[in-house]
Amino acid sequence: MQRESVASDGTTFAVVLKACSGLEDYELGIQVHSVVVKVGFDHDVVTGSALVDMYGKCKTLDECFQFFGELPNKNWVSWSAAIAGCVQNDELVGGLKLFRRMQREGVGVSQSTYASVFRSCAALSEVQLGSQLHGHAIKNNFGYDVIVGTATLDMYAKCGNLYYAKQIFDLLPNRSLQSHNAIIVGYARGDCGYEALNVLKLLLKSNLGFNEISLSGAFSACAVIKGLKEGTQIHALATKSPFSSDVCVANAILDMYGKCGALVEARCTFDEMEVRDAVSWNAVIAAYEQNRNEEETVLLFVSMLKHGMEPDEFTFGSVLKACAGQQALNHGMEIHSLIIKSGMGLESFIGSALVDMYCKCGKVGEAEKLHGTMDEQTIVSWNAIISGFSSHEQSEEAQKFFSMMLEMGAKPDNFTYATVLDACANLATVELGKQIHAQIIKQELQTDVFITSTLVDMYSKCGNLQDCRLVFEKATNCDFVTWNAMVCGYAQHGLGEEALEIFKKMQLKDVKPNHATFVAVLRACAHIGLVEEGLHYFKSMQVDYGLDPQLDHYSCMVDILGRSNRVTEALKLIQEMPFEADDVIWRTLLSICKMKGNVEVAEEAAASLLQLDPQDSSTCVLLSNIYADAGMWEGVSRLRKVMRHGHFKKEPGCSWIEVKSEVHMFLVGDKAHPRCAEIYNSLTALIDEMKWAGCVSDGDGMEDDYVACCHASTFSSL
Repeated sequence: MQRESVASDGTTFAVVLKACSGLEDYELGIQVHSVVVKVGFDHDVVTGSALVDMYGKCKTLDECFQFFGELPNKNWVSWSAAIAGCVQNDELVGGLKLFRRMQREGVGVSQSTYASVFRSCAALSEVQLGSQLHGHAIKNNFGYDVIVGTATLDMYAKCGNLYYAKQIFDLLPNRSLQSHNAIIVGYARGDCGYEALNVLKLLLKSNLGFNEISLSGAFSACAVIKGLKEGTQIHALATKSPFSSDVCVANAILDMYGKCGALVEARCTFDEMEVRDAVSWNAVIAAYEQNRNEEETVLLFVSMLKHGMEPDEFTFGSVLKACAGQQALNHGMEIHSLIIKSGMGLESFIGSALVDMYCKCGKVGEAEKLHGTMDEQTIVSWNAIISGFSSHEQSEEAQKFFSMMLEMGAKPDNFTYATVLDACANLATVELGKQIHAQIIKQELQTDVFITSTLVDMYSKCGNLQDCRLVFEKATNCDFVTWNAMVCGYAQHGLGEEALEIFKKMQLKDVKPNHATFVAVLRACAHIGLVEEGLHYFKSMQVDYGLDPQLDHYSCMVDILGRSNRVTEALKLIQEMPFEADDVIWRTLLSICKMKGNVEVAEEAAASLLQLDPQDSSTCVLLSNIYADAGMWEGVSRLRKVMRHGHFKKEPGCSWIEVKSEVHMFLVGDKAHPRCAEIYNSLTALIDEMKWAGCVSDGDGMEDDYVACCHASTFSSL
């Protein structure tokens, strides 16, 4: 056209500049701009608006604003282009300010203007402002416009107000493909998978067709509801469409299969992908991690690096979880060094994942140091440390760290409270538990079923069954964990009848018991000597509930049979178990033999225990006491010689006591306590009083009176 010397007008330049915008070709756009200036069309409102639009879409916002400011005449097209430029370049607040200026200057509005400002509100989660703009659109007769309506419902959906989004969708007289996509994606993001699939059905019944956004949203919906069947059907639909090779669709399929636990299908989808991006690798790595295949997760991460892909925070998050699950400390440390080399830093997400990994690998000290170096300490990292201390039997440290967390102004969540309550249960620090209970009520978290279960467990383990029952009865929603905690609480305190009463109520409420429930029920039967009932429940868990007995259940049955003097039957039960007996079940039998004086079975139980752990001294001590009770002094003498010349280990006894909200710990023969002299003086006085009262020691000759009184529990009672 230029070669033929055909004159150009504003419309010509606008069309050419629109092409530059579509291509995002900044260099070509500048050349066209120079021609526009040369021929004197730079002040033309049509050409000027097209130039504003071009600079905005070419990501050069400064030039966009500069030229917009220089335009002598601006119409709604110019303003819309400038506002769209702001939104496209993430200057969201700037776009909203321009819209306000536009209204002050009395310039009219358009579909595209509203679409841009609603997009800004969605990105900023400004639902209140979005609602005001919605009213503005209705006032200007754009309320039922398909473009504005779609932008409005998309804004409400992204701000989490799915009710309003669906209302707008239903009221639209003409729905487009984009309208359907917006509500499908909104429902999927809001965890309303079934509703999203219902809208997809409406779309498929219309003549609007579908695109890659429809399919991606539908697969996300299937992932939410774990709908493998629905996902497979939509996958078949996608395969027949032109979008089957689209990388976004393939990533959504991969993610759906992973979250539905279909690892074979997920891997096949990944292997068949012609093009893979970072999202594809993240999806397949996350799929294996979520399905507890930690080894393959790490191998896929290594493969990703070999393919030259750069891992991001999501990649590192998944692979660190895998290392934590596998307790693969060395791999975790290598990934930590990769994170440092990548320059990613310890931003909250990665930092929390690293803290969690070190805690679960038993390196709580390193996790604590790492937590201290984080720029932003999130609730996730605080929880990881507290949980790490608690799970590694450092309940005192867990409580101290919780106090530090409160001092730092961090706000605990339900997981924090549950973890620290568990620490209180381990130490029997009921006063601290009550204080935490008060904080929970203050934050209105007492209705959380997770916290309710932990409170019931804490009070029962601290021996406060009255408050335990009170929390249980006030609970508005109890799951099987809460019921289990109540049954276990009564069973652990020897209140078998009360435990069985709770279990019967649990059955009446149609709450399905699990393995832990039946452990508590069988313990309750053991405490009150209900042999036949115990045998009934042992059979019922298999026949009525399809639960195969585990070692804990067999251990309870050994206890039940043994207490009723059916020791030989208990031994036979152990011998007929479908798996090898552990030390707990043999020790249970040995203790029963001590109670019932059955030397023959005791010798077999002790032999099995020593085979499992030849260095355990407690087995020899218990068997020696059984021999002594039976008057078999040769056996006692033989065992003493074995213990004297053998390499036996003895774990030091340990007791805790809470005095004035402070926990004191004592070991056997403890001399490290600051009030040690005072404690030993009290012990000496007690021994003298025992002698005057005619009290004597066990008489087995193995420990003198003074050493016997130096037991950890004796210290803790002084």
